[in-house]
Amino acid sequence: MRVLLSTIGTRGEVQPVLALASELRALGQDVRLCVPPDFRDWLAGLGFAVTPIGPELRGTAKGRPSGDLRKLAEKTVVTQFATVAEAAEGCDVIVAAGALQLAARSIAERTGAAYVYAGFCPITLPSERHSPPPMPWRSAETNRDRWNEDAQHLNAVFGPTLNACRADSGLAPVEDLQSHVFTGRPWLAADAALAPWPGPAGVVQTGAWIRPDERPLPAEVREFLDAGEPPVYFGFGSMRAEDGLAETLLEAARAHGRRAIFARGWADLTLADAQPDALGIGEINQQALFARVAAAVHHGGAGTTTTAARAGAPQVVAPRMYDQFYFADRVQALGIGAHAQSLVEALGAALEPEVATRAREFADQVRDDGASVAARQLLEMASLAPA
Repeated sequence: MRVLLSTIGTRGEVQPVLALASELRALGQDVRLCVPPDFRDWLAGLGFAVTPIGPELRGTAKGRPSGDLRKLAEKTVVTQFATVAEAAEGCDVIVAAGALQLAARSIAERTGAAYVYAGFCPITLPSERHSPPPMPWRSAETNRDRWNEDAQHLNAVFGPTLNACRADSGLAPVEDLQSHVFTGRPWLAADAALAPWPGPAGVVQTGAWIRPDERPLPAEVREFLDAGEPPVYFGFGSMRAEDGLAETLLEAARAHGRRAIFARGWADLTLADAQPDALGIGEINQQALFARVAAAVHHGGAGTTTTAARAGAPQVVAPRMYDQFYFADRVQALGIGAHAQSLVEALGAALEPEVATRAREFADQVRDDGASVAARQLLEMASLAPA
């Protein structure tokens, strides 16, 4: 079986796609990846066939995209139709993972490949039991009306270009882009204890797609960890960081008598001057690091939240956008950390002994076999497909 895994997201979406790709390859399947060019060298170095799609994303950590948003939307659709089609040549299954996967199902229709859409957070999939992720255009009051509002927005912004591309491919127009992309049976690649699907039936919750990380921590990090009490981790992944934020975060850690580790991330979160109680790090094995910190302060991405939960680390979530608010609320509701309003207060709450105990206990509930479950599902799907 030849499988294409496609995403246009940042590290938080590429990492779980890599986990699924690794599981499929271990089962003897031919896997191709379609991802932003930022990740091409990394994934190619792991032995995967990679087709880059769209522009590099790293600059988005420093500022917002410029230009006419409608023209950018049109360009996104046209680029996806061309690039995903190239990457999907000869594939039996196409998995579209994460937000704004607009062309993948059309390519699957044209080629006869099976198609799966996978989301990484419950609120990214339609349900009247929750609101979709916050967006600036939303004004409706009920969950149903908010999802309808989302559907109308997708149709208005992306529908005309999508249907023009479909017409060029000999495909009929799509009236409802939301249901077209998600299908009636989307997958949810999120842990059932941390981020359960609330219903209705029809969504396949595989569990989070986690790739085991066996890399040792760098010597400098081990030495810093061994030199004192467990520090507080601060990292915001691909998010933007304001000037002076690292100094503010260090003061929050010091307010509780803690040292700090800063993950630079795409926004280059760094201190202006070196400090004896702080250490800056680059890309690292979070699975190992989070097992040794007093708390993890982060943006609330699905992958970071799940990794911290698996490690039993108390969390402080300072959400910026999209599904991060959901994970901030879940961390607080589960009693394994705090949704940051005031950072110093939230960190104090997360460092309470009972929260640390609850975080360690909850870690046993977080499963690590989601990518394996998803890989087996894909194999079963391929075996049932008509010849």
